[in-house]
Amino acid sequence: MTSAYVPLTPLGAEPEFNDMAAAVQATARRFAQEVMRPIGKQLDRMSPEQVIAADSPLWGVYQQFAALGFGLDNLLAMEPADRARIMCILFEELGWGDSGLAVSIGAGMIPAMISTMLGNTFCRGLASDDKLGVWLITEPDHGTDSLDPDRKIFHPQGNYGRPNCVVTITDDELVISGQKAAWVSNGTIGQVGLLYAAADAGNGPDTQHGAVVMVPMDTKGISRGKPLDKMGQRALNQGEVYFDNVRLSKEHLLAGPDQYQMATYLVHTMANGLMGAIFTGCARSSYDLALAYAHERKAGGVPIIRHQSVAQRLFHMFRKVEAACALTRRVVHYNFQTPQLALQAAMAAKVNATQTAFEVASEALQMHGANGLTRDYPVEKILRDARASLIEDGCNEILAIKGGYCLTNPDLL
Repeated sequence: MTSAYVPLTPLGAEPEFNDMAAAVQATARRFAQEVMRPIGKQLDRMSPEQVIAADSPLWGVYQQFAALGFGLDNLLAMEPADRARIMCILFEELGWGDSGLAVSIGAGMIPAMISTMLGNTFCRGLASDDKLGVWLITEPDHGTDSLDPDRKIFHPQGNYGRPNCVVTITDDELVISGQKAAWVSNGTIGQVGLLYAAADAGNGPDTQHGAVVMVPMDTKGISRGKPLDKMGQRALNQGEVYFDNVRLSKEHLLAGPDQYQMATYLVHTMANGLMGAIFTGCARSSYDLALAYAHERKAGGVPIIRHQSVAQRLFHMFRKVEAACALTRRVVHYNFQTPQLALQAAMAAKVNATQTAFEVASEALQMHGANGLTRDYPVEKILRDARASLIEDGCNEILAIKGGYCLTNPDLL
């Protein structure tokens, strides 16, 4: 009799790897297992100040990741289909290792990624692969409004008010004043920032036609707040950034008012795609732990996987993880090849993967019983990390509303 059991790859029902994909997966899994997981656990139990201290193990994560050779130029030089698959595999494995550290690494790449995609060699030179990047968009008073420059979800009676950060554009230079919110990833430690802010070209601040500026974070007039103390993703440094009449040459302008909405659409699409991959990996980590525990833990005299309710719950966890993987791969593949990006597709991948990560982590904790509540088992940390993802890069409720409006076909109205 043939057994119904079919062993799958570490990434589930994955089609056969080519040599490059197999090498990336194996290398990233080893890094996730041997570096990210133990250091992520250690950082989770440290204060935010200790996480970024000079003697913190955090810096070793960045150094060891850089040594793997996954430079952005190498990734972007690939054919679009290969690039989509490799980037998804890479960030799924990083998310499997530690989602907070994975978000930090992903956010660190965004300045280089966007400057390359917009063809600006000067800004790409500032955002070199050896510098940790910062995406500076969220503001204390405006939150997800910063991701909505075309006002798709703005209330008809709403008043945006004064933006928290403004780039004044003159004939000779850029002058930046104001602040970005405490939720800026890599905010207190990043070395080069991709700033999205309102622009004042002589007629007052305009949040719909803002400016995107590449900012060396050691420029005079920039200061940082204290690192944020959070429930989850504690390995991910976040904190406020302040600009006091920061002056830069106009070479640092990556996108001006006429290109601002396009540039926001671009970065939001890329970021949501990365989030989809990271939290697919996070969801898989919970499922893997639950599956292993279900074989080890006994109740009623047998391993708990022999009980129908456990087997059923594991199946639905498996189903959700595989679906999140498939949707994210499909969306990233599409957006790397289409001439016009589909933000609504990227938002669907992000919302689905993060919701899946939280649901699967919750099921995994429940399956561990009281053990799952203790720090001796990793599922409680993964649950806290996954919970933060429902708010990151635009909270899922707002993304769903904006995504719904993105489905509106004006030719049918």
